[in-house]
Amino acid sequence: MVDAGLTGEIRALASQRDAVILAHNYQRPEVQDVADFVGDSLGLSRAAAATDAAVIVFAGVHFMAETAAILAPGKIVVMPDDTAGCPMADMITAAKLAAWRSEWPGVPVVTYVNSSAEVKAGSDVCCTSANAVEVVRSLGVERVLFTPDRNLASWVAGRLPEVDVIPWNGFCPTHERVTGEAVMRAVEAHPDAEVLVHPECRPEVVALGDHVLSTSQMLARAAASPASEFIIVTEQGLIHALRKAAPGKRFHELEPTMICPNMKLTTLKKVRDRLVSLEPRITVPEDVRVRALAAVERMVAVG
Repeated sequence: MVDAGLTGEIRALASQRDAVILAHNYQRPEVQDVADFVGDSLGLSRAAAATDAAVIVFAGVHFMAETAAILAPGKIVVMPDDTAGCPMADMITAAKLAAWRSEWPGVPVVTYVNSSAEVKAGSDVCCTSANAVEVVRSLGVERVLFTPDRNLASWVAGRLPEVDVIPWNGFCPTHERVTGEAVMRAVEAHPDAEVLVHPECRPEVVALGDHVLSTSQMLARAAASPASEFIIVTEQGLIHALRKAAPGKRFHELEPTMICPNMKLTTLKKVRDRLVSLEPRITVPEDVRVRALAAVERMVAVG
């Protein structure tokens, strides 16, 4: 049961603090419901850049709050649980990226937004799963280095055969666990369902999707599609948003359920407590922020 009193307290505190609450689509349902804006990485980045609020409470993982700090200097940025990290983001460091770049002089680096501020600062442009293909296409080059997600890189390479996409060997553990067999079992159980797959999945899983989409694109597809049921191949937190976006339609998860433990660290109590304390704050050194900002702004401009 959701504590209505706690929810009310959070909204009152947000008003008092002049705070906006941003929540990723993978957050717990009750955290999504208390937020001012729920979305994917690109949508949340735009919301952070556009807000007039003095405080940004970011219900997500650390790289997302860092991105908010990059885009909204002068704002107070806090996370309900500042230990919520991203294993994929940890698979590439600024030093490793610099060494990799030195092996490929003149080749631009496209970095998935699921990365640290330091890695963004060492990149030419960032992307999200929603716009990765468009970002790479916009560069107009024959070769790119793509970090840190090898699976998203594979998806981009398949869509842009004219570009040599060289991947870093990183991945999302939650999406990497999905097997083709698990998807086929779901298809056998729900033969009339559309299969919506996130491009962070392995290529053999992506190949089984009727549509390969970011979380925001999945929401739009579910609402617009004539289909009445869907198999959702991404983190289970999206199911809550899907049911709100397309009421009356049915959404099937895979077994075993896809759960990101870091996304689930955020609770309503932690949101409330962070609004009270406004500590610790997520900050990015200014020299890093300025360089990372250029890469993130290029991403936002592509759409």
